Amino acid sequence: MVSIDVRNAYVDFPIFDAKTRSLKKKVIGKVGGKIGTGSRIPIIEALRDVTISLKEGDRVGLVGHNGAGKSTLLRLLSGIYEPTRGSARVVGKVAPVFDLGVGMDPEISGLENIMIRGLFLGMTRKEMEKRVDDITEFTELGDFLQMPLRTYSTGMRVRLALGIVTSIDPEILILDEGIGAVDAAFMAKARDRLKDLVRRSGLLVFANHSDEFLAEFCDSAIWMDEGEVKQQGSLREVLTAYKGRDPFQNLSPEALERIGQAPVLSGNGGE
Repeated sequence: MVSIDVRNAYVDFPIFDAKTRSLKKKVIGKVGGKIGTGSRIPIIEALRDVTISLKEGDRVGLVGHNGAGKSTLLRLLSGIYEPTRGSARVVGKVAPVFDLGVGMDPEISGLENIMIRGLFLGMTRKEMEKRVDDITEFTELGDFLQMPLRTYSTGMRVRLALGIVTSIDPEILILDEGIGAVDAAFMAKARDRLKDLVRRSGLLVFANHSDEFLAEFCDSAIWMDEGEVKQQGSLREVLTAYKGRDPFQNLSPEALERIGQAPVLSGNGGE
């Protein structure tokens, strides 16, 4: 059984050169949190006293403003960061997807990148070889897969990366918000593949700013603020507290039907 158990975890980033204090704002923008005091060495407290317990079957959305600590938490859950204090125990094979382009080499072909990116995501070469035809059909790149990645347009690179990502079989899937930053027409085609990817995963943690994406893939949520867990609960409850409004209020009837949510009625019962 896959699981994630984080107990009173802190992630601190010391800035050893006092002359670099002007860089603190840039660092905070990347990792979130606060600047610690009481030490001669500035400390960026990216995560502060975080306790989270997730089990197989959980589909968790991660919300919060930029710099709130979402990406740092995802990297902690992926094993990229170790807690400075506290503990983080993850049971299961993690497939971290923080950037669609990570692990891709512009100097080699699309086919070779399929193998490399798949290995980066925890798959074996044999597993990826079985998926080549499916990825080729989905991306519609044809002979371009024989060409170096540097010859691809941005849209072609996204198609290839998304085709690879949605072909894996993760036990624990960690998705950062960049997954939604693709061409709308192609994302419509990719939506079913993304939903199938989520179904295949044992546990999902998904950071995104889109209410529709979160509603479609998640049923619970964690609200991060200044490196701390501000609230955890059902997706609708947490998003309502975070945004100060019902999260599904502005979604179209078609979108509500697609994500399996009842239409939001007005105060007079919809009359």
